[in-house]
Amino acid sequence: IVEGLSNLLKSANIEYVKWDMNRHLTEVFSQQIESERQGEVSHRFIMGVYEVLSRITSAFPNVFLETCSGGGGRFDAGMLFYSPQIWCSDNTDAVSRTLIQYGTSLAYPIRSMGSHVSTVPNHQTFRSAPLKTRVIVAMTGSFGFELDPREWNDEAVAEIKGYVTLYKVFAPLINNGDFYRLWSPFKTKNAAWMFVSEDQTEAVVMALNITREVGRLNPLLRLEGLSPDTVYSIQELLPGYLTRNMSTGAIEVVQSGVYQYNRVLEISGSTLMKAGLPIKFMFDADSLLLHLQAKK
Repeated sequence: IVEGLSNLLKSANIEYVKWDMNRHLTEVFSQQIESERQGEVSHRFIMGVYEVLSRITSAFPNVFLETCSGGGGRFDAGMLFYSPQIWCSDNTDAVSRTLIQYGTSLAYPIRSMGSHVSTVPNHQTFRSAPLKTRVIVAMTGSFGFELDPREWNDEAVAEIKGYVTLYKVFAPLINNGDFYRLWSPFKTKNAAWMFVSEDQTEAVVMALNITREVGRLNPLLRLEGLSPDTVYSIQELLPGYLTRNMSTGAIEVVQSGVYQYNRVLEISGSTLMKAGLPIKFMFDADSLLLHLQAKK
């Protein structure tokens, strides 16, 4: 196995390998060891996987290795030792991924989660979510795209370039900042989290709706990890394009973009953490991205 992989990696300028093994171990046994030691087989297999990965990563340190169900369907610290990134799930639906990645974050760092923007309707759930929401969820991970660029028009190309540029701006904060979970999608019909710089001068807040009940208001979103005595400017990024017609109740498209606040807010860290921010979602899978900066 090592020889075959080594020859392949030497054959071209290969910089990325996805170690994808979707064959989970069942009815494991080996004819090479006696019956009373058959319980060792699964453990021996995993140690063999580790040995292969160790030799490959040592021989090819510049190859980025992402594991995926490698070693028998495991997202664990053992595999993470050899690969800095692991694919969370083939379910790339933004709403489903919100729960998947929120749960994974309880044990593993954000930067280790393989997370992509994929097409809609989603291939597994047949659910549609706005590109804005898919981008926000993917940003809470490795941030990639699973889309066919041949289908993009000039407007789509420009929009996606903007999202990539935005992620590059905030990637250091997302990957290295303090991570706070604000709304749990397992306990509410919303999800929210934020990343705060070590010096508490900058933060990014992400919130999204799982399912929305018409006419129901959300509780205020209380932030965490900020400096209580510091005043923060709060800018809403990534506008939405849907709004509710107050006369008919229907949701309508607004090409010019829709913002919740329509202005930059200035609020103290104490108020943001104790009182919170009003968050209004218009529809299922609606979302919000906020950038906070300490005022000097």
